[in-house]
Parts: sequence; C-alpha cells; structure tokens
Amino acid sequence: MWAQAHQQHLIKEASDEDEKKKLGEAEVDAKAGPWRLTLDGPSYVAAMQHVPDRDIRKQVYIGYLTRASEFTAEQLESKETEKKEGAPGKDNVPIINEMLKLRKEVSGLLGFNNYAEQSLASKMAPDVQSVADLSNLILEKALPAAEKELAAATALAREAGGDEYSESNLEKLMPWDAAFWVERLKENMFDLKEEELKPYFALDPVLDGMFGLVDRIFGVEVREANGKAEVWHPDVKFFEIYDKESGEHMASFFLDPYSRPADKRGGAWMADCRGKSAALGIDVPVAYLTCNGSPPVGEKPSLMSFREVETLFHEFGHGLQHMLTRATIGDVAGISGVEWDAVELPSQFMENWCYDKPTVDGFAKHYETGEPLPEEMFKKLNDQKTFGAGMMACRQLLFGMMDLELHSNYDPDGDETIFDVQRRMAAIYTPYALPVEEDRFLCGFSHIFAGGYSAGYYSYKWAEVMSADAFGAFEDVGLDNEEGVREVGRKFRETVLSLGGGVSPSEVFEQFRGRGPSPEALLRHNGLA
Repeated sequence: MWAQAHQQHLIKEASDEDEKKKLGEAEVDAKAGPWRLTLDGPSYVAAMQHVPDRDIRKQVYIGYLTRASEFTAEQLESKETEKKEGAPGKDNVPIINEMLKLRKEVSGLLGFNNYAEQSLASKMAPDVQSVADLSNLILEKALPAAEKELAAATALAREAGGDEYSESNLEKLMPWDAAFWVERLKENMFDLKEEELKPYFALDPVLDGMFGLVDRIFGVEVREANGKAEVWHPDVKFFEIYDKESGEHMASFFLDPYSRPADKRGGAWMADCRGKSAALGIDVPVAYLTCNGSPPVGEKPSLMSFREVETLFHEFGHGLQHMLTRATIGDVAGISGVEWDAVELPSQFMENWCYDKPTVDGFAKHYETGEPLPEEMFKKLNDQKTFGAGMMACRQLLFGMMDLELHSNYDPDGDETIFDVQRRMAAIYTPYALPVEEDRFLCGFSHIFAGGYSAGYYSYKWAEVMSADAFGAFEDVGLDNEEGVREVGRKFRETVLSLGGGVSPSEVFEQFRGRGPSPEALLRHNGLA
C-alpha cells in the first residue's frame, strides 16, 4: 500500500506581500511560527486537540483523511476537493478492493464463506455474529453516553467559541471541532497537568511498587541481577524472577527504560529473548522490556508521566505471560500461539492496578520530599479514566465492525464502495455528523490493510472485556482482602499466565473465572454501566 502523506504548512499572518516573501525557515520561532505539521498520528491528534483556528483544523483533518486517496496534495492545498479525472495521486482504493477480492477468493478455496470467517477460525471469538452481539451490547450503553459527551462539548463551544458555533450557524460539531472542544471540556473539568504529576512517579519507586504487586498477588519475587548478563547499553537493567515458595528461578528479563533517539526506535514493547522449550533444554525464559522514558539528569531521577506508568505495567503484563509459563513446547509456551484476540488480556489486566489506591500509594511519592500523591490528584486520575469513555468506545466499535463488514458482506465488484460501507456503519456506531464527502479514512487504515488486524480489529475491545472481567474477580473478593486477592492471584497465574497457547483462551478464561467473559466489569470501569 502507498504510505503517501502530505504536509500542511501553517504560516503566521504577515501584514503585506513583502513581509510574506521575507518570512522563511531562517526566521522560525517556536511561538511566532512558521510551523509545519506533518500528518503522522501524534501531530494530527495534537492539531485536532489544540489548534484554535477552526479553518486550520479542517485543513489538517481533510489532509489526514485523504492520505493515499484520489485527492492530490495540490488539490488539498488549493482546497479543491472534487475528484479530477486522471488525478495522479497514489490512490489506495484499487489496491484495497483487490486485497478484499483476493482475500475472499482465498477464503473460498479454503472452504470458508468469507475472509472474516477464515480469520475468526484461528481466534477466540467463535463467529462474526458473536462479535456483533458483544459490540451491540456495549453500544447500547456507549452511544447514549457518547451523545451526552458530545452535547456537553457542543454546549461549551456555543458558550465560548463565538458566533460560528451558534445554533443558527452550526447544527452539530463537525469532525474537526469535536476533539478540540472535548479537550477544552476536559481541561475545565480536570485541572491536572502532566508536569505536576511526574515528580510523584520516579522510575525506581514505580518498579519497586510493580514488583511488590506481583509478589503480593502472584507469589513471585523480582530481584535485580545487574552484572549477571551482558547488556547492550549501560542504561539496561537485568532482573531475575523467583517463585517465593519453592525458590525456583523461573525467568529473567532485560529492562531498557530510557529514550535514545540516535539508536533506538520510539514506543514501548515486550519481546521474547528466548522462550521455554523442553526440546531445546530451555527451562528459564528470558524477555526484553523496552520503554522510552526520560533518562535521569544529574541528581534528578527519571520521572514518568502517568501514561508511561500504565505502559510499563502493560508491557510487564505481556512479559509475565511469557516468563511464568508452564508450557514446555516452544510453539505454544508463554505468548506463543495465543489467539490474537486474547493476547492483550494479561497486559490490559495489569493496567487496572494503576487505579488501585493502595498499589499507587506504594510507589507514588514525590522524589524530593517523599510526600505521597495527594488524594485530590488520585481522584482526578480516576475520574479522567472515564472521561470521554462513550465516544472512545463508539470509535473502537465502529472500526471493529466496519472491518468485519468489509471482510464478510462487502462485494468489491458490487455497486457499493468501501466509503459507502464506512458511512453506513458510522450511522450506526457514532454520535457525530456523518463523514464528510471527501473522507477517505479507509485509505490509511493500515491496521486492517497493512498490519495484522484484518478481520481482527475487534480484538482490542474483545481483550478489554476479558481483562476488565479478570480484574473483576479481584474486586469480587475485595481489593483490600489480602488473603482473597492472593488466592485469586495464584489462580490467575496458574491459568492465564501459565497455560500458554496450547489451551484455547475460552477454556483458559473459564478455568480462571468459572464462566465465559462478561462486559459488565468493562462497562462499570468506564462509567457506562
């Protein structure tokens, strides 16, 4: 697929033509401009949330949603969005239709009715209808909440945005308005700045708290073992994991916590260094945990944003499934062979503990004063978690069901286009105005056309349901009930973290929970119950 992306140039206003000509990159100033916004995800999201100029937001929005479409950069810069015959843009539509056609053809040769059916044959979800049923159950709660959230953002826009947002000029917030006013609403409701939180989340205490948690609930001890293994950079730490009862050395892992832009890509991830395998004589699996936090500076330790804390817990959850496995066949040990829609269960499960006050109190202390995270800040963190939950759920449900619709009922040779499908599904799953005519979002939907999520995007929400329900088992016994939490934690370790990919995730979950997954806990955690 083409990865064409245009750049939007946002140039500050100049008083006359001569001044405009003089304005160039040599005079770049962070506050005064000129500014260049690329259409990668972080820049796009930041523009949608924070650029006050409505016309610029629209320009960036249209630019982002017409990447790799029939619209050329020249058309967009001139604000001419009508398709021209023979426009030379690198258009993904023919490629997408060919991919959908070939996927359907291959599925037929393999005995399936469509590609979605083929995809789900190797996943936890039994069929498309089961995914649709779960999605619609969540939608019943999420859509009314999303409509209320959008109404609150609209009310703020009408109050603070001027005449262009009045009822006479605007019936509904446009797609390039919603994120901006939702963000303003969030700022009004939660005056919680990231820089105020960071001093309470120094890396070493956060690690101690996370390791203390797995000691408490899973009965494993994490020991720092620097010097026992060769590392590729002085920043890298090495740890070993032991069973507390038997003293068995169960696993080891490397932690590479800091950003190094010159030789390390961004993001955070877990990867297996070596997996458990009886055939290869490997009894102690080893994992890599990689983050991109800010390194220490002088006497100041590495300080983390709260999102970075959640991410660390998330990746450690993946690592625990790899490292605490009891499966001895390499292809199904740890995370290997785990179905795509179940592999995020341990990682998302671990994130829930970032909102458990005793757990957070164990590591959230000001690095200079030792003062604990103020109660008011913790409450705002919890309240923020559910802010916009309705709109976010609807967005994910739309993507998941649109993906399945394209891979089950859509006919690439029929009269309906992929964008007709998008509009039809958007009418069901979102509270927003329907996509604008030039919306070509699907041309850049790399998850399902250039990644591993074809007929599988629903997996995000499916795993969320399971992880919330799994955490619900701890809530059922009471998070302050140490004996009960320990008992449930051992059961989670013996099932979800131990059995690997050799047992179906449905059976694994039922062994742990005593029943199949329920969305009740997810809806409750998101304030949608």
